[in-house]
Order: sequence, then C-alpha cells, then structure tokens
Amino acid sequence: MTDNKAFWEQQEQELEEWRQKAIWPGGQKAVDTLAKRGKRPVRQLITDLIDPDTPFFELSMLAGFGMGYPGVEDVPCAGIVTGIGKIHGNWTMIMANDSRVKAGTYFPITLKKHMRAQAIAEKCGLNCVYIADSGGVFLPMQADVFPDDQHFGSIFYNMARMSAKGLRQVTLSTGGNTAGGAYIVFMACESIMIDRQSFSFLGGPPLVKMATGEEISAEDLGGAKVHTRISGGADHLCSDQTQAIAKVRDLLSLTRPQTLHLHRYEPEEPAADPSAVYDVLPRSTLQGIKGLSFIEAIADGSKFIEVKKNFSPGRGTNILTGKIRIKGLPIGVICSNGAGIIFHEAAKKVAEWVVRCSYEKIPLLFIQSSPGYMVGSDSEHAGIGKYGADMVRAVSCAQVPRIQLVIGPDNGAANYGMCGRAYRPNFLFSTMRARTSVMSGKSAGGVLLSIEQAKRNAQGSPMTTEEIAAFQQKMIDKYDGEAHPFFCAARLLNDRVLKFSEIRDWLAMAVEVSLVEPIPEPTFGNFRF
Repeated sequence: MTDNKAFWEQQEQELEEWRQKAIWPGGQKAVDTLAKRGKRPVRQLITDLIDPDTPFFELSMLAGFGMGYPGVEDVPCAGIVTGIGKIHGNWTMIMANDSRVKAGTYFPITLKKHMRAQAIAEKCGLNCVYIADSGGVFLPMQADVFPDDQHFGSIFYNMARMSAKGLRQVTLSTGGNTAGGAYIVFMACESIMIDRQSFSFLGGPPLVKMATGEEISAEDLGGAKVHTRISGGADHLCSDQTQAIAKVRDLLSLTRPQTLHLHRYEPEEPAADPSAVYDVLPRSTLQGIKGLSFIEAIADGSKFIEVKKNFSPGRGTNILTGKIRIKGLPIGVICSNGAGIIFHEAAKKVAEWVVRCSYEKIPLLFIQSSPGYMVGSDSEHAGIGKYGADMVRAVSCAQVPRIQLVIGPDNGAANYGMCGRAYRPNFLFSTMRARTSVMSGKSAGGVLLSIEQAKRNAQGSPMTTEEIAAFQQKMIDKYDGEAHPFFCAARLLNDRVLKFSEIRDWLAMAVEVSLVEPIPEPTFGNFRF
C-alpha cells in the first residue's frame, strides 16, 4: 500500500465517522423514543419509499456541525435528510425532517439545506416528497429564519412554483407541524396524515388558549381526522407509517416516466484500476496532480478524447479539455492539471471548450484543483483579466448541466472560473483533498503578516521573531481550517463530500438527474476575444 493510499483511506475513515454522527443523533435512546410513538427513523422510511434495491443518494450529510448557534453547537445533518432516489423508476427529491434533532426545528442551516434540495429539484425537473415532522422555526433566531427571502416562507413559495410547473409536491406528515410548518401539509398537491400521529395547525393548543381562551386537544384542533374529514386540508388518512409510505408510492405511480435528453452508450468500467485515484492524488494539496491519470480512473474504458492537447505547452496544458463517458453518458471535461495555475492561454482554451459543449448540448464536468489565475505584470499585460473574464462569462452562461468536483486547491477566482457555488452548478461535490478558500493558509499568512508588520512598524513597535511566527501560524490555521471540506460541508458549500471510491456513482447520478429537463438553446454574453 502506498503512503498516499493509506493516508486517504485514513482521511475517509474520519469522513465515515462524521457521517455516522449525522445518521445517529441521540443514539439508540432516540430511536427507542421514536418506537414508543409508533415511529421509525426517517432513513428507514426513505428506504421503504424508494424502489427496492435502488440507492438513495443522500445530500449534505455533514451540514450543521459546529455552527455555534445560541445554546446549540451542533445541528446534526442540519436536522433534515435530503436526497435523490427513484420512485417507480423516476428520480425524485425527498426531504424529511429528523425529529431526533431538536424536534425537527428549523435553524438557518436547516432552511439552507431544505431550499438547496428544492433548488436542485426545480432545476432538474424532479417531483418532491416531504416527510414532515417539525416544530417550526428556532424561535431564539427568528430574525434569521422568518422574514427574509430564503427564510422559512420561501419553502412554500418554492412548493407553489414547482407545482405550477407540473412537479408534484407530496407531503407525508409523520408528526406535529405547527405554525409555518403546517403549510408543508397544506401547500402540497396531495398530503397524507397518520391517525393520532400527525397534527397540523397554525397555532397549537397553548397559543389557542392564550389568544382565544379556548381549551382544546391537539387531536381535536388539527389531527389527521380533522384535516381529512372536516377541514379538507389533507387528502389521505392512514393508520400507520407503513401504510402512509405505501400511499405516497401509490400517489406517484402514474407519474409520466422520465426520459433523458441526451444519447447514452453502453456503460463500461474503467480500464484503469479505479482505486488508482488513491495513489495518483498527492497527500499535499500544494503538490500538482496528474489530471490525465485521474480522468482515466473515473472514465468509461479510461478513454479521454482530449481537445487542444498541444496548445501552448506548459501554460495551456495546466487545464485539460476533452470528452469522456461515465456509465455511458457523454460529458465534456475541464480538468486541472499539474500545478493547476490558470494562465491566459488556458483561460482562452476553457472558454472556447465551454461554448463548444454548450452548442453540442453536452454536460460539463469541472474537475477543480487550482490555486488561482496567474498574477504578475507579464500575465496582466497578456490579458489574464480579460481572458479570465471570458472563462467566467462562458461558465456563467452555459445552459448545459454543469457539475463541479473539487479534488484539490479551490482558491480565488479559480473557484469562479471552474464553476464554484456562486455559478450555480447543478451539483457540487468535494473530496477529502478539497480546500476551498480565497487563498491558501500559507499565502494568507504571508499577506496578512505584511499588513500587520506595516501597522506595527508605524506604531513604533516592530514585531519580534516569536510574534511573527505566532501570527503567521495563527493565520495559516484559520484559513486552512476554513478551507477544509468538513467546514465547507457544515455550511452547505458543497452537496456531498465524496470518498474517491464513490465518485463514478455520484457523477453518473448527477449527470442523469440533470438531463431529465431539456437543455435550452445556448446564449452567451459579450466576449472580449
């Protein structure tokens, strides 16, 4: 076993430990508490909901850790399970409150995760299933979760807009849904409630008593029989969770079968050993990569049809462009190579390739391991700003599905040109080698040290050698810590931190899901070629 392989396997073991923390909040005691109420953990419900022996691609598992909200350090998995699975052969977005985490309460990160799932569903044309069991917003942070765009009300706005587009919104209530949370039931195209387990009301019994003086039980105020027999706020009454899950599947059984808007070839395993990824990616993120070796480890047949292979050797070749297939689906690739620094020649090459793939309506995969665009007078005079802007413009306007996979440094404007989060890729995945920040810790330490030294010199108290070393290390630790995939995943800056062994399956899913909707005709802004 190589040092690289052993190192990355250890890193991925740590990743697995964090995933388990997300899956089992409260441990067995929380599961036992659910069982006493006739409930099961939401992931068990999801397993029964999706087609037998098919995978559930769970998104954003590490969201919510280390957020430091008032009185709450961690919100495991952001308190909500989101992901994509097949129901009657159709890709479907599933969003399920996990009542084991603060009774399904919505924190800012919970909202962000819920609406990221809705954004994927709307962009890709997926029906949505909501498994609702929530106490509503986290009241101590009401100013951060209630009144603004992308706060709680936007969930229902999104449901209405997707329903208007013909995307089914189905809600299964498995518990209490109070105040705004009740609208997840009432806004659905069809909703299911479980007798003596589901409750939906704009104000619960305590608020009703305070506001009107009326004393009433939760069951009589907004139980399943009230809303299925009297108010009409729900459509289907079930006796337990098993029957309710079967009803959801029934409701989606006549949905039009999805078709992919792209040709597909016979899938083929890579000729190269897929585990070679563990060997070809260096432990140090400061060390360059062999982009071709990485591509060959994930591509069908390890085949890469490279474009402009010989363009400007040493400068244009710091990014590779070409086509591969993943599980039979053709994909245009833009892959960092070597040190990954983007020179103006590489920027021109990428912009042209993005436009070409857009006109061919071929999805784009950005494999990111770049510390940024080249700086200095030579680069500025050669037009790095101009050609870098063309690269950003092309990526911004490309109408084809775009997926980013981060396998190394993800710094500065390279984050933009390689389709980072701000450029709204259909999916964004990181690996344990990803480091996303404005600059590396080493660079930040040097820049900020020079500013601090200038300030101290002006004050007449120059920094000592010890102070210089301590300040620089503090900045390195801060920037490297905030660039780490766990930090980014906690804040939903990626959709999943992948193990290297998971890359092919997740890329194939992401491309396939992104092709459910037709690809629009290409339109681009004004280039400066």
